Amino acid sequence: METKKTIYQLHEEHKTWLNKLLFYKDELKIMDNRILEVAKKNTSKEVRSLADHFNNQLIIQKEQIDILNHDIKSHELYLEAAALDNPNGIDNEKFSDHKRHRESIAIFEKLFKDLREDLIDFLSKWM
Repeated sequence: METKKTIYQLHEEHKTWLNKLLFYKDELKIMDNRILEVAKKNTSKEVRSLADHFNNQLIIQKEQIDILNHDIKSHELYLEAAALDNPNGIDNEKFSDHKRHRESIAIFEKLFKDLREDLIDFLSKWM
């Protein structure tokens, strides 16, 4: 059976996810700075190769954040349109749970955590 939620529940989840994505975006900037520090201090081929690898991973994560932001904002626009179409009954209306968004966020967070751990190992070895 499909879970149904109010527009307010869905909106709160959207806000939470968008705030998390902002945090992750800021964290990517910090990670990028740390990689640059290591790359400047160590000119070995191994370090350069690993720094390039992590830079590529950060680019992928930034792209994923952009995609997730877009998807969440699109769903928010859908909810906004529903509220405008039925302003008097929106409080009682139930919407399908956005399970796909929740799963996408969970996958992103797991991959981000794994990347962070790998990067910390790299930094601790070469800083």
